[in-house]
Amino acid sequence: MKALILVGGFGTRLRPLTLTVPKPLVDFANKPMILHQIEALVQAGVTDIVLAVNYKPEVMVAVLKKYEEKFGITITFSVEEVPLGTAGPLALARDILGKDDSPFFVLNADVTCEYPFEKMRDFHLSHGGEGTILATTVDEPSNYGVVVVHPNTTMIDRFVEKPVEYVGNRINAGIYIFSPSILNRIELRPTSIEKEIFPRIAKDRLLHTFDLEGYWMDVGQPKDFLTGTSLYLSSLAKRKPEMLVPASVDFVNGGNVLVHPTAKIGKGCKIGPNVTIGANAIVGDGVCLQRCVLMDGTHIKDHAWVKNSIVGWHSSVGRWARLDGITVLGDDVHIADEIYVNGASVLPHKSISANVCEPGIVM
Repeated sequence: MKALILVGGFGTRLRPLTLTVPKPLVDFANKPMILHQIEALVQAGVTDIVLAVNYKPEVMVAVLKKYEEKFGITITFSVEEVPLGTAGPLALARDILGKDDSPFFVLNADVTCEYPFEKMRDFHLSHGGEGTILATTVDEPSNYGVVVVHPNTTMIDRFVEKPVEYVGNRINAGIYIFSPSILNRIELRPTSIEKEIFPRIAKDRLLHTFDLEGYWMDVGQPKDFLTGTSLYLSSLAKRKPEMLVPASVDFVNGGNVLVHPTAKIGKGCKIGPNVTIGANAIVGDGVCLQRCVLMDGTHIKDHAWVKNSIVGWHSSVGRWARLDGITVLGDDVHIADEIYVNGASVLPHKSISANVCEPGIVM
């Protein structure tokens, strides 16, 4: 089987992290975001993966080529000279995706869930249509595009973008499987698969939904990245609890905590819930960590408090300092002792020596 991952562009919503690496290579639960998807695709039998790239392709090649040999797969980089939207990349990769009659997956690089690729494949083959959309339910459908099906079927009738009146709570989860015949509908030009291609397939009664079980989150911006991390850790606690730090460990305050084996934790710390600590991180004595992510090489000094925040690679937080309010530190940022930072996005290679009390960008 084959798959195409829509890697996308500049990742502006996840800045300042994406000023250092492309969004799919940002660490999510201690490994590149896109690697979670690649591993799940390989487990489902996918052997050919196309990455649709239009930003820093050379960085993506350098990092991901090593996984070809590890997983026994072929990774092809399809570089867009101009952004082609969500459908154009399929036409650009037509020679790979359409080389035989087998269906292929298409997914957005910033979606995290319990990827049900094998079940989706079996369902898609069983109904014989042209496409299957993974759908998830949400509490507030007015913020999304809602998928409406024909009564008592999985067949999609229409799509309603941000409905004012309630028409359902099932939304597009950004993961699809298609039969190669869909390629006949797509031209090599900037095209939206959601707005231009899906309505045509639905009109021909060849588009179905497959309901996702478990969590789902688009982690393309910091607040959702933190929420997605929490959901992922909760899922991991159910599926592979041995990968999380047991609640009985002295420095854990409660909830799910993922610590890289190379990280060093001081004495008297309160860590959790929903914390990820990356490789070679150093956490000093008496530190409090809650609902946060520490990337590789970070240093949280004695008695600091980090909550609702992301600390970028090789950054440090001073003694008795505090981060809160969806603060994001880019690469190599240094917070001085006894400083309070609330809701700031701090660009790479900056040093903060005064309180930042209002949300905003620190350049």
